Amino acid sequence: MTDQPKQEQPEAVSETARRAGEIRSRWDWVEESVWTERMLEALDQGVKGGRWYSLMDKVVREANLHAAFRKVKARKGAPGVDHVTVKQFETHLDENVEKIGSQLKDGTYRPQANRRQWIDKPGSREKRPLGIPTVRDRVTQTALKHVTEPIFERDFAEHSYGFRPQRGCQDALRRVQQLLERGYVWVVDADIRSYYDRIPKAGLLKRVEEKVADSRVLRLLSDFLDQEIMEGLKHWTPEEGTPQGAVISPLLSNIYLNPLDHLMAEAGYEMTRYADDFVIQCQTEEQAREALAKVQHWMAENQLELHPDKTRVVDAREAAGFDFLGYHFERGYRWPRKKSLQKVKETLRCKTKRSRGVSLDVIIADVNRTLRGWFEYFQHSHWTTFQPLDGWVRERLRSILRKRHKRTGRATGKDHLRWPNVYFTKQGLFSLELAHAQARQSS
Repeated sequence: MTDQPKQEQPEAVSETARRAGEIRSRWDWVEESVWTERMLEALDQGVKGGRWYSLMDKVVREANLHAAFRKVKARKGAPGVDHVTVKQFETHLDENVEKIGSQLKDGTYRPQANRRQWIDKPGSREKRPLGIPTVRDRVTQTALKHVTEPIFERDFAEHSYGFRPQRGCQDALRRVQQLLERGYVWVVDADIRSYYDRIPKAGLLKRVEEKVADSRVLRLLSDFLDQEIMEGLKHWTPEEGTPQGAVISPLLSNIYLNPLDHLMAEAGYEMTRYADDFVIQCQTEEQAREALAKVQHWMAENQLELHPDKTRVVDAREAAGFDFLGYHFERGYRWPRKKSLQKVKETLRCKTKRSRGVSLDVIIADVNRTLRGWFEYFQHSHWTTFQPLDGWVRERLRSILRKRHKRTGRATGKDHLRWPNVYFTKQGLFSLELAHAQARQSS
């Protein structure tokens, strides 16, 4: 009997390799050109003393700066005070990246002013200030964020959802809904007055210094906080706050509120926060008022203030309810808050003007883009939300058709017979009501 050849046994995966793979899977969103396996292991286990040194050499890596530009390009965005567009910056990309890296290394990099623009507040006549950094500064801030974000993300609270990797509004809304169903119906509906404009720079940098010891990185962050604002021919340096519109601002805002997150969790309160918008849910009114007092005390200690007219304790079972992330919660249901409906109607009004000189097919395709995006976010609303908005859209379209048939005024009852609902269905108009019914069926 001949000897059978021995089959080779597959080499066992080492424990070290397995652990490295697990760590990489947990941190799969980090920038690979910065975060090596060794750095990720240190991040996962925690570095000695809790502070990170020698980070600037990671910021200035050519691969990191190129990766940062790709993200800036993907977001598009307007040019800053230097009028350089993303496309123009890309034309001399290698040269621009090399210059940023060289200036960061020798300490001569200085951020340019932010161009201030005023944008509409949804459902309001008020305007909100937005700072537009130059493309150069957006690239630098993105590269800086690649390096610093994982360091702070490691210790952010579980109930914080705003501007964090692999988290979003729907996760926060799901948590709020689940807590309501579990009886956490007494709600602290909180609003921080002008949060981004009032964050104390010194206090914010102190929080950053708790984890970052690289003096060059700290100086760069300080320079970004001290960026001038340019509006027309005026320019000035704000004494407090983080520049709205800056790439790094959401991370910095989360860093400053992180101690409040942990304070609430340690005290046993169920908080859900998305950036500066948060609610605290309790089972009794007494607990809710105690939580509010604790938050007010923390705000005073940290040079912030809750808005007195927009902060309140409510019983979600009552008619008043509360708003959070575009939804209104009340008596076990939720639907879009008034401002959310006003905003989508304002957008649709612009797309359905009777004087719009394009074909109905083009108008409907344009309307559908808005309706589909709106439904994607608000599909979990109460079923009564959708039919009235569908009817309103069809009325706008009938008014367009009426004008094209040389008739004046808005659509009347006879127009409903001339162009019934099924007519618009055949034209491909997206139906919110039908989409909601199908979503409920599939779920």
